[in-house]
Amino acid sequence: MNYLLKIQKKLVPELINIAEIRYNILKEVYNYQPIGRRSLSSKLKLSIRSVRKHIDFLHDQKYIKITKSGTVITKNGQDFLNELDIYIKEIKDIKYLEDKIESLVGIKKVMVVPVENDFKLINKEIGRFTARYLKEIIKDDDILTVTGGSTLAEIAENLVIKEKKRNVTVLPGRGGLGEKVEIQANTIAAKIAKKIGGKYKLLHIPDDITKESLAMITNEPSIKKTLDQLLKTNILIHGIGTAEMMSTRRGMDNKQVRKLKDKGAIGEAFGLYFNQDGKVVYSTASVGLSMENLKEIEKVIAVAGGVKKAKAIISVVSPKYHDVLITDELTAREILKLKGGENK
Repeated sequence: MNYLLKIQKKLVPELINIAEIRYNILKEVYNYQPIGRRSLSSKLKLSIRSVRKHIDFLHDQKYIKITKSGTVITKNGQDFLNELDIYIKEIKDIKYLEDKIESLVGIKKVMVVPVENDFKLINKEIGRFTARYLKEIIKDDDILTVTGGSTLAEIAENLVIKEKKRNVTVLPGRGGLGEKVEIQANTIAAKIAKKIGGKYKLLHIPDDITKESLAMITNEPSIKKTLDQLLKTNILIHGIGTAEMMSTRRGMDNKQVRKLKDKGAIGEAFGLYFNQDGKVVYSTASVGLSMENLKEIEKVIAVAGGVKKAKAIISVVSPKYHDVLITDELTAREILKLKGGENK
C-alpha cells in the first residue's frame, strides 16, 4: 500500500471512512439513478441525516444533481468515481489480492473490483470496470466476441455511446439458451457494437441443439460464415456459471443434473462442465466457440462475480485458456481462501 495512505490510515482514519462512504454513495447513484435519499439510506445502512450530509457535499462539488425523481450522477461525478476507484483499491490493498490470485491461478492479469456484499451491485460494478477496460484495449480491425449472461449484459449497459464509426466487428460467441432476450449473446453483441460504433453479426440458432441437427444447421451458408469469422476472434469476453445454475438455464432434467453431480461438475463455460481439478466431465452439443478455440485468441477475458461462483471460477480459469480474470473483492478473497493462499 502507498506509504502516505498508511500514514493517513493511522493519523486520520476518519478521512478514510468518509471517503469510502462517499465512494459508495456515488456508486449507488451511478448504478441505480435516479435514487432517493431514503433508498440510499437503506442500501448503505446509514441514517438519512448522514446520507443528507454527504449528498449535500457531493452536490456542492457538482458530482451529483438532485432532481424531482431523485439523485443522479453528473459527468464530473462519473470522472471522479473513476479516480476514486484507484484510491479505494489502494486503501483496501486490492493490488495484493490481484497479485496473489495471478500467482495462484497462473494467469497474466487479475482485476479485482472493490465492492460491498450486494450481489446486484457486484454484477453492475464488474460491468462498469470491464466496460472501462474494454474501452482501453479495443482498436480498429479487432473482432470482439462475447457470450451471454447477466454480467455481460452489464458490460454492454456501461459502455458509452460513440458517434464515430469504428472498424470493429462484434460477434456472439454462442447460440441462445432460450432465456431472457436481454442476456442472450446476440442481444449483447448488437448492443456493444452500436455503442462502440462497430458492426455486428448474429447467430440465430439455439446453443443447446441436438447432435443430429448440429451438422446440418452449421453448414447453412449464413451461419457457416459467422462461425468461420468467430475463428478470427482476437478479443473474447465470456462469463462463467456454476454447474447448478447452468443446468437450470439449459433446462436439464433430473437425470442429467444427477449425472453432473456424480461427475463432480462445479463450473461451466462454452457448454463444458468442469470439476474442481479443471477437467471437463460433461459436455453439451453446442454452437459457437469451444474451449479449444480459446488457445488461438490473443486476449481471453473471463468475467464472473459473487462468492457462490468462486469454486466455478477456479475450475474453469487457467493459463491454458485465459489471459485476464475480472472479479469482485469478496469473490477474490474466497478464491484465495480456497486455493490456500494467505488472506490479509
